[in-house]
Parts: sequence; C-alpha cells; structure tokens
Amino acid sequence: MRELLRRYRFVFLAAALMLATVALYSYNLRQKTATTFFERAVLTVSAPFLSGVDGLVDYVSDIWGDYIWLVDARRRSLELEEQNVKLQAQLQEVQEVSLQNDRLRKLLAFVDDLDRPALPAQVVGEDASNWARTIIIDKGTQAGLRTGFPVVAAQGVVGRIIKIAPNSSRVLLVTDASSAVAALIQRTRTRSVARGRGDDLSIEYALRDADIQTGDLLVTSGMGGVFPKGLPLGVIESVEKDQFGLFQQVKATPTIDFSLLEEVMVIVGEDR
Repeated sequence: MRELLRRYRFVFLAAALMLATVALYSYNLRQKTATTFFERAVLTVSAPFLSGVDGLVDYVSDIWGDYIWLVDARRRSLELEEQNVKLQAQLQEVQEVSLQNDRLRKLLAFVDDLDRPALPAQVVGEDASNWARTIIIDKGTQAGLRTGFPVVAAQGVVGRIIKIAPNSSRVLLVTDASSAVAALIQRTRTRSVARGRGDDLSIEYALRDADIQTGDLLVTSGMGGVFPKGLPLGVIESVEKDQFGLFQQVKATPTIDFSLLEEVMVIVGEDR
C-alpha cells in the first residue's frame, strides 16, 4: 500500500487539491450571489475535469447497463435452450409412439386377414451369430404360448417358437440353417421348400422346368401344419439351371428385415 502511495503520490495530491477546490467553490456558491475571480478561475480549471468525470460516469453506467442486459439475455437464452431440449424430447416420444402405433395397425390388419387368433409380442433380444438365427420375445407360457407356435409380422413369416419360459420365448427365424418351410411360387404355384441360409433363403426341390423368375413372390404353402397358407416368405433373387440337374438353384431374399423387427404376432389357434 505504501509503495502504491509513493508511486502515485502526485496523482493523489492533484486529485485531493481538485476536490478541495471544488468543495470550496461549492461552499462559496451557496453563500454568495456574486461570482468572484477565484470562483471563475476554479470553474475554468475544473470544467474539463468535471466534464471528464461526467463522461466517465456515463460510460461506466452504459457498460453496467449493457452487462446487466447481457446477463439477463444469457439467462433467458439458457432457459429457452432448456425448454427446446424438453420439447425436442417430447416430440421424439410422440414420433416414436406414432411409428409404433402405425406398425401395430399394420400387424393387426395382417392378422385379421389370416382370421386366426394371435397374441402380440415385443422383440426383446436377438442372436445373429454364425451358429443360430433367433430372436427373443416377451411372452411365454404364462401368456398361453407353446413350442412350435408360428410367429409372423406384417411383412410375412418370422419363424416358430423353439424354446419357452414363463415370460419369454426363443423364436427360430426362417433364415436359420435348421429352418425349413413348405413354400410355393405365388405366380405359378410351383412347390418347393424354403431353407434358411443365414441372411437369405435357398429354394429347394424346384423342378428344372418350373417357371420361376426373379422378382416372384414366395409364400407358404400351408403344408406341414405350422404356418397358414399364403404368408409371404421372400422374393426370388436369382435362378440358375444346371445342364443336367433335376432341380433349379434358386435363392430368395426374405420379405422381413429382421434387424429392424420390433413387434410380432404369435398365432395361437386354428382357423376361426
């Protein structure tokens, strides 16, 4: 503190003299009506100083006002940002519910066309390893399900239940290598067997002279007693004929993208 006073002693002295002079001038101004030479001199000398002080006060006042405005603007901006985040979250929830309702409407319409009693279920897990193609649904024996029940979606056949627990079931997908479904080409009624190949289907036992073309729809034939007749299985992707083979080599792409599957229907009864 002493070092500061010693360094700026002339500034402090000048300011003190100026303040004392202004105070004396103010006192004389209140006590006398006439302006003396001393008062005029003080007024002349102090006018620039007082003007500078007024300007500095106005400048500081403006800066303080701007600071207060910026603080209030930032507070309002943060509040608006928080409200925007909440509204975005609510909008996403509404969109998700809308999409789910749309999927469920399509699924229910598909089951109504089957005219078979069915139970809705959610997909809660999947196994897409090299060893198996299965999914897990959130319904089991407590909901009346049993092994062997067929599982479908709005786009077609999903698979069948192979393992079951009180509140969950494991479904073997039609793309699994151990899955085989009696099928036929919808356009020509050519019979075959659709066997899983991991990601697609191999159409077996289709005679060499049968009319099969790429883009044909493959559906269940109803034989075997598992899946109702006419359910979409896949779309023919490629057709090859060996020179001396008895059967064609046909591949099909499943009508369902199993990586996007969320809701399914388990068929639990016979035709109504």
